[in-house]
Formats: sequence, structure tokens, C-alpha cells
Amino acid sequence: MFPVQDLDNTVKNIKQGDQLAREDFLESCKPFVFRAACKFCKRVLDWGRDDELAIALIAFNEAIDRFREDRGVPFLAFARLVMISRLKDYYRRENRVAAAGLSLQADSQNNLECARSWEAYLEEEAFREREEEIKEYEVLLSGYGVSFEDLVKCSPRHRDTRRSLLLAARELADRNQLFSELKAKKKLPLMELEKLTGLSRKTLERGRKYIIAMALLINSREDYLYLSSYLKLPSPAEKGVPEK
Repeated sequence: MFPVQDLDNTVKNIKQGDQLAREDFLESCKPFVFRAACKFCKRVLDWGRDDELAIALIAFNEAIDRFREDRGVPFLAFARLVMISRLKDYYRRENRVAAAGLSLQADSQNNLECARSWEAYLEEEAFREREEEIKEYEVLLSGYGVSFEDLVKCSPRHRDTRRSLLLAARELADRNQLFSELKAKKKLPLMELEKLTGLSRKTLERGRKYIIAMALLINSREDYLYLSSYLKLPSPAEKGVPEK
């Protein structure tokens, strides 16, 4: 997935009428649409065969026009909410809830866009998703011996230091072999990161918990849309990050 900065700029350009950018954006985001739709439908879907994917893609396009930054909800999280809402509507119209093995009865009273305003639905669902993300991320971090309290203490205060450690985290997250080593050993591959980033071993060791936490978040950023949106991922073209 592209960096947050590029995502924000792309959505702004599209909303200003850049139709070519819209078409390119929709095409590039089809994998995201596919994963979100399959996860909701609890089965593997097929483009051109399953209506759910067409509905989800149309909903994603709708989300571009309806998105507002002042809501405080990241675009991809907002788009996912729109897609889920449209897919729920589709299943109800088709009376396929039972067949799909979905449980939507709670939504019928509280969360459906048709029963309450979209803003109320969005606020409620976004709050629920944020809470779930935080809990899941906390569990993930605990497997590496890192807690939220640790992050507060070890997060670099100096901008340049934070940027350097974040770039190291991205290197770790984007290189499959290194990230696999992190997952297997639950510790940083210090020697490799030292060579790739030019940072001293002392700096890497001092920022170990921060680098691990950010690498986990970057690698799984589609699972943590709210948390990763606050991270402001650096572009690969920035100085110090080699193009892949």
C-alpha cells in the first residue's frame, strides 16, 4: 500500500475532478477492495462472477466522493465502512443473510444506515473498529515483549531520531527475510539493519522497542488502518530509503 501522504493527496486530486487519477486509484485499490469484501463475506470471491466485488468497488468509488478529513476517520477505514454498509444492504435485499452465515440482527436496530443517520453509523462503527485495533495491536506487541507503556517511554522526542528509526522500521517491515527473522526470533536483526540503514548498533539497540512496534504496524497496516494513519509513513523515494 502506498504511503499515507500519497493517499491523502490522491483523494484530494480526485475530489477536485481528476478523472484519470480516479480510474488509476480504483484499479490500484482493487486488492484492498477484494480483501475487505472477502473478509466480510467470509469466502473467497471472484472478479466477474460475484456481485459482492462489483458492489464493493462501486462503494469504494462512492467513498471517495463522501470522504471528509474533518471526521477524523482515515480514508481507507471510511471506504471499508461504506463497502460493508453497501454489502449489508445487498444481502438484506437478496435475503441471503442466513445462507452467507452472517449475523446482522444487531445492526438492524442500531447500525444500519437506513435506520440511523450515516454520521451516527460512522461514528459508532469507527469507534468500535478503533477499540478493536488497539486491543489487537496490544496483544501483538506483547508477543515481542513490548507494551504501550514502553512505547510512551521509548518514543524518540527528537524529530530526526524518530525519522531515522521509522525508516529502519520500514526497511525491516518491507524486507521479507528480515521480517521473518524478527517474527521467528522476536528480536531485531541488528547486523543487517546496521548495514541497510547506516545507523549505529547503539542507536538501533536504544530504539529497539520503537522499531519493532513500528515495523509490526507497517507490515500489517491494512489490518490497522486507524493506527497506521497516525503514523504518516515515509515515501520510499525519501532520502535514506532505497527504491524497491
